[in-house]
Amino acid sequence: MSVLKVIEVLSSSTTSWEDATAKAVEKASKSVKNIRSVYVQDQSATVKDGKVTEYRVNLKLTFEIE
Repeated sequence: MSVLKVIEVLSSSTTSWEDATAKAVEKASKSVKNIRSVYVQDQSATVKDGKVTEYRVNLKLTFEIE
């Protein structure tokens, strides 16, 4: 039987929502082991002078507890 835990993670990127997601998983995996999945709960962006300057994601990471 597996026991899973879900944590919420916020991340940002100047490139894309996909890049923000990848950065969040990469950073979290340094301290959280056995990550099974990521669910993008929310996306937003900041705008300056009519252009998107930052992409933000709110993620839920699921991992197995050993």
